[in-house]
Amino acid sequence: MDGPSMPEALAGLTPPAPPSPSAPPTPPIPLTELLAREELGLHRIAGPAEADLLWVHTSEMADPYPYLLGGELLLSAGVLLKDPDAYVARLVEAGAAALGFGVTPVFDTVPQALIEACDRHGLPLVEVPPETPFTAIARAVWRLMAEARHRELRRVTRAQQALATAAARPDPIPAVLHQLASQLEGRAVLLSADGEELHAAGRRPAPDIGAALARLIRVVSAVTRPAPSSATDTLREAHLSAYALGGGQGLVLALATERREAGDHTIAGVAVVLLSLLAAPHQGADAAGRSAALVRMLLGTDPQDVAPLLGGAEQWTVVHARRSGDGPVDPLTAGALGAALGSALVDAGRGGDAVRVLIPGGDRITPQPGWTLGASSPAPITALDLADGQASRALGRAVATRTPLAHHDTGAGGGLAALIPPDQAEAHARALLAPLTEPLTETLRCWLSLHGSWDRTATALQVHRNTVRQRIARCATLLDANLDDMDVRTELWFALRQR
Repeated sequence: MDGPSMPEALAGLTPPAPPSPSAPPTPPIPLTELLAREELGLHRIAGPAEADLLWVHTSEMADPYPYLLGGELLLSAGVLLKDPDAYVARLVEAGAAALGFGVTPVFDTVPQALIEACDRHGLPLVEVPPETPFTAIARAVWRLMAEARHRELRRVTRAQQALATAAARPDPIPAVLHQLASQLEGRAVLLSADGEELHAAGRRPAPDIGAALARLIRVVSAVTRPAPSSATDTLREAHLSAYALGGGQGLVLALATERREAGDHTIAGVAVVLLSLLAAPHQGADAAGRSAALVRMLLGTDPQDVAPLLGGAEQWTVVHARRSGDGPVDPLTAGALGAALGSALVDAGRGGDAVRVLIPGGDRITPQPGWTLGASSPAPITALDLADGQASRALGRAVATRTPLAHHDTGAGGGLAALIPPDQAEAHARALLAPLTEPLTETLRCWLSLHGSWDRTATALQVHRNTVRQRIARCATLLDANLDDMDVRTELWFALRQR
């Protein structure tokens, strides 16, 4: 059937953007590699010899265009093939990489009109012999993809090790740039905020490519904010990239390469983090203050007494973050997030899948690509435990509603809440909610904030929806209240906001 088939030095850093989610996390497979599999007996009989395969799709529809993503090796026996020229034109329009045509049971040979159409439209045409099932071709492509992915991971790992070794040299910044240029086979340049070339490695590009790279650098170092943390461009065969480094000094890493492999953005991201770390000595006073504050807190000093060492901010915002994709968060990635949010105070020790960031000041947090965030209201350093709970609940709401960022909003300073003295409101809330345990209170708070949605509440709390139903039923019993009544919900929501 057919169908849609060290955080200290990281302030201001944002890692390179990940690849588009519409593309598979693996390098494309050259058609020549598939044709080299002798056991399949495949032969190219029309169209160009070069093609990159991203997927395999089988279709016997007269027009499979609506179900193609681009980059497919489309397999068909031509059951509904009526107009070969129109059929091939639609495949090319959809971005298909190649067509594999199965001989028998419909056709004894590949139709000549189809061969001519593929030559005319520039689509590789592969003859599939009767003894080769389409599933064998798909299996071979996935195997080749797995092998390519493994090779790419090994390349990235070797590059990471080489960059880390270079960072340990007596001249670390030039060494990292030299290693980066070598790994990416291109030009790597570190520039100051005013565009002065501080260090460079690799062959200097042609003048027009250098000019294009300079324009790209100005994009990420623009005075007007917000400026993007990274930018890419191409000119002829050259791939250009620019990344703003952390540290608040306006440093920029620029790259010009002749190719762009799947793992290059990861290698560049490692270099961005390392170069930001290596720029940390210029922030020695701030780093020393943070270290001193953390030591004193570990030794029992009151947080309010060490607050000046952490930057002197009167208000702090706690952010809880979770990667949009699966998998644990490594310290470098967590540090990069903290840097993008403007803080070097990062905790990635919450089970490996979530991060906490402590941000000085009360500025509103902005979404970060690849992350789901929950932000607390600004709080004094003595109330960070409450802010931590706010951020956790906000993250749960963001995950449940599939939004990149959710803020905790106290609603303080206006509305009906402003008409009631805070001490009276808090006393009423304590009395009303006294029968509930903490898990029940948090479940009720989350359920009300998500308008009584069982599924979204279950997602936010990471429990089964039946657990949510049982807890809410228990809340109704303990409170002796009808939770379907909007007046009751409103009063409970007001009480929960006071806690």
